Amino acid sequence: MTKTYDLVVLGVGMAGLTAANRCAREGWSVAVVDPLPYGGTCALRGCDPKKMLRRGAEVIEAARMMAGLGLREGDLTIDWAELMAHKRSFTDAVPGKIEGGLDDKGVATLQGPARFTGERTLDVDGRAIEAGHVLIATGQRPRDLGVPGAELATDSTDFLELDELPRRIVFVGGGYVSMEFAHIAARAGAEVTVADRGERPLKAFDPDLVDALVAHSRGVGMRFETGAELLGIERRGADLVARLARAGEGFEVAADLVVNGAGRVPEIDGLNLDAANVAHGPKGVTVTEHLRSTTNERVFAAGDAADTAGPPLTPVAVHEGKVAASNMIRGDRMVPDYRGVPSAAFTLPEIVRIGLSEDEARQGDREVRVAANDTSGWYSNRRVGASVGMTKVITDAETDEILGVHLLGHHYAEAANLFGLAMRSGLKARDLKRMIATYPTVGSDVGAMLG
Repeated sequence: MTKTYDLVVLGVGMAGLTAANRCAREGWSVAVVDPLPYGGTCALRGCDPKKMLRRGAEVIEAARMMAGLGLREGDLTIDWAELMAHKRSFTDAVPGKIEGGLDDKGVATLQGPARFTGERTLDVDGRAIEAGHVLIATGQRPRDLGVPGAELATDSTDFLELDELPRRIVFVGGGYVSMEFAHIAARAGAEVTVADRGERPLKAFDPDLVDALVAHSRGVGMRFETGAELLGIERRGADLVARLARAGEGFEVAADLVVNGAGRVPEIDGLNLDAANVAHGPKGVTVTEHLRSTTNERVFAAGDAADTAGPPLTPVAVHEGKVAASNMIRGDRMVPDYRGVPSAAFTLPEIVRIGLSEDEARQGDREVRVAANDTSGWYSNRRVGASVGMTKVITDAETDEILGVHLLGHHYAEAANLFGLAMRSGLKARDLKRMIATYPTVGSDVGAMLG
């Protein structure tokens, strides 16, 4: 027998949960479907557990920075098993809490793989479902390395479940996943190598700030192999060996663990989208500005599974979930607003980008001002013993509009929220300079960052 719902949500992460809860409040009959425990990448396999592990690394780094400045270096170390247990004390309860909350709202909670059988019909683990609307919010998965021995690599999900931290780790790729986990592992005592085929890691961030971060990372023992293409992974006795090549010259790095951090792709391959006449591509489901499928008006997509201009971030997924729900309920009235969205890689220290890069801002006839600062000598950094800190703020010379903000420093992700709010609200650089901030804080440095 076919079960019918007003809305079926595929994927119970942040985008899907947001839309499901909103539509349920409007009196819609809603079902959510996921083959994995409810919560999505952020709550279970990404942001939240990662930041739990990072806290241990932060304490190690803070003690290291203050060595010789009133603190004596001692035997402070990370107990990986205890840290992992601390992480699980938060993540283990998440799926049950989410399912209970959905049950309380009358949302049907289905577990298992889903695939379209028609434009409005689906098969969910053998159950026939018909939907008035479908929201695709299935997120992303790690990109296949596409080399011999790729199956020997660990992905980010498995890394976050390690009971013991291996001594030697190679991270393949220089994006968020590799860099954030590499910084945690290095502070936990592992020998870390980041192998990236690009000129530098974190290509989405300001190159001057990335270069400073890489130099600082090398100073704490991290190794970087840039311009290096992965050719394969082999098991040789107790070792895993990453085979790499640079400028035609091959070389190898031995490790106990190889982590695939080479990017992520939309998790849509198993949905049988062609049966539903849902257009899609390498970046996800093809949608209009209202997040509606361009080829099936009953289908919407939000979050990392949707091909939008929004970066693949949890706050963006939540925002798109709200927009999709509103448009399903009231018609196509809302469009996502991506102005002033901060992106941060939580390395130690963290690196942040909001808005345009310096090169992007200089395109066209616009005259720009670039306020670049080495903040390592500023009080907020010297107080904690930090040796690295940089900012670059780009403004329109004529209008004083803030075009781009680039930050590298301890606790600078918090300052990014001030800049993001200003850019989203249309405030000018002069408006932020007039702010009377709590002192001494990183926020009180914002005016000086603007030049």
